[in-house]
Amino acid sequence: MTSQVSSPAEQADGTDGTDAAVVGEQRKPGGTKDVRRLDRVIIRFAGDSGDGMQLTGDRFTSETASFGNDLSTLPNFPAEIRAPAGTLPGVSSFQLHFADHDILTPGDAPNVLVAMNPAALKANIGDVPRGAEIIVNTDEFTRRAMQKVGYAASPLEDGSLDGYQIHPVPLTTLTVEALKDFDLTRKEAERSKNMFALGLLSWMYHRPTEGTEKFLKSKFAKKPDIAAANIAAFRAGWNFGETTEDFAVSYEVAPAAKAFPVGTYRNISGNLALSYGLVSASRQADLPLFLGSYPITPASDILHELSKHKNFGVRTFQAEDEIAGIGAALGAAFGGSLAVTTTSGPGVALKSETIGLAVSLELPLLVIDIQRGGPSTGLPTKTEQADLLQAMFGRNGEAPVPIVAPRTPADCFDAVLEAARIALTYRTPVMLLSDGYLANGSEPWRIPELEELPDLTVRFAQGPNHTLEDGSEVFWPYKRDPRTLARPWAVPGTPGLEHRIGGIEKQDGTGNISYDPANHDFMVRTRQAKIDGIDVPDVEVDDPHGARTLVLGWGSTYGPITAAVRRLRAAGEPIAQAHLRHLNPFPKNLGAVLKAYEKVVIPEMNLGQLATLIRARYLVDAHSYNQVNGMPFKAEQLASALKEAIDG
Repeated sequence: MTSQVSSPAEQADGTDGTDAAVVGEQRKPGGTKDVRRLDRVIIRFAGDSGDGMQLTGDRFTSETASFGNDLSTLPNFPAEIRAPAGTLPGVSSFQLHFADHDILTPGDAPNVLVAMNPAALKANIGDVPRGAEIIVNTDEFTRRAMQKVGYAASPLEDGSLDGYQIHPVPLTTLTVEALKDFDLTRKEAERSKNMFALGLLSWMYHRPTEGTEKFLKSKFAKKPDIAAANIAAFRAGWNFGETTEDFAVSYEVAPAAKAFPVGTYRNISGNLALSYGLVSASRQADLPLFLGSYPITPASDILHELSKHKNFGVRTFQAEDEIAGIGAALGAAFGGSLAVTTTSGPGVALKSETIGLAVSLELPLLVIDIQRGGPSTGLPTKTEQADLLQAMFGRNGEAPVPIVAPRTPADCFDAVLEAARIALTYRTPVMLLSDGYLANGSEPWRIPELEELPDLTVRFAQGPNHTLEDGSEVFWPYKRDPRTLARPWAVPGTPGLEHRIGGIEKQDGTGNISYDPANHDFMVRTRQAKIDGIDVPDVEVDDPHGARTLVLGWGSTYGPITAAVRRLRAAGEPIAQAHLRHLNPFPKNLGAVLKAYEKVVIPEMNLGQLATLIRARYLVDAHSYNQVNGMPFKAEQLASALKEAIDG
């Protein structure tokens, strides 16, 4: 969905992650129900993995984006392909934070929880603050279902939920009743209960409905009866909210008209932004895009998306394993393509030898790592930042690789363009470190104008580039650009540019096989110097109050860190913030920035990997604040930790 925004950007008021504020109340014209205006709200849909919670959340998000709110989402998938129905491991949830101002995170705690069964309630109630609204599907609260998750008595009747605003709704019964005129079995009708819930929430928060109905018609175009049934369930949910006495108030969250620069916006996830960025990089470089990949959570969506864009010259190859995927990609790079391989942490381990080969061959290659919890199989559907040291050092020998990290879902687009610039300019593999939080989460993205995209044009070698002592002209495949130290890129089949490739050390200039110790020493130092000399922007510091404490982050911690910093500043606490996109090489001014502060705090979703690099490189006593529970930081949690650092 896209929407037009034409107001100037404005800094948010620091309320990201705090309780929603009531900003107005009015009587609905011609009706009896109140309409309460809020500045923001956090909704979490939760149910069994077969209940369609991700689809429900995605549709609510799309309508919210088209309405013009700022938003941030957090899908939370079970790791099992299909856990037993009604069990805690099978709970799937989708959290959406939307507001009339600039926000940065999916929110710390939901204002509204939609629980489709007892397992969903039990798995999520710990995150729900007292006073929040809980909509429960009472049809699923049978004795057997409650016992399956450890409820000795019904939580709807034993008083344990007295501190919440409970809305008991027989969603299944109401859905079946709404679809009684359709030629569906009861089981088929029950599958539409998520659309009933979506209709109810759409009424509660005045979301548009046209987009969802159009989506359902398109999704089930080959099954018009199913499309009609889902639309009927959706409308029934809306009408239920309008007519029932249990929902006396509906809510409005105005568009975030002052949060965005002028432009055309759409909602976008991190993996989709990466995919669009790769296609854009291919077009800006005037090179065909080749993806060699093996499906792995949470990176597979990039393969799925790029396979749709053959019209842009994109070629996708689903290999039999991770090694074949990167091998094919490196071969495509040798052949003159913008080559990409996508994976997660376990796949990076398998690809490491070929990444080392790409370092030796000095060819451009994008290695996109959507990080997840580890080690080994670890937590396939959960997020983590634990691959930084693997990206930095996880290869045989001295094999330096540039590392780039996006900070938000929309920023994945710009980050992959930057990774492509480095790879093409310096003839090197580049690691891009996203993670599951960015990959699956979404936010508004301003669609850039064509003239805003960088020029990535590449010049291939066309002829001889070196003159021998006897005056003859030859092609030296490892003769370097004096500014970038990049070697020429010679496309196979170009007359006179034949040269050796392979993993054995090359002789400087000629590229011939060399076992000479001095040559190896020179080549190792030259490859390192090439990476060290990559031109990256200085790190920017946000420090309006002359703080003594700096919080330094990288990757997806940007949203929670910035929300925490806003909270502290709103409370009168001075704190500085800097965030790294380039992790190898570091920005040239980073050392001076770090030494300008008495304290440096580095929050990471690992056990302190960036902090380890910072301490080793700059001899700064950086303080780590770490979390490895598979979930992103909460703003309140970080604000408390940073306050302790300021006061300590």
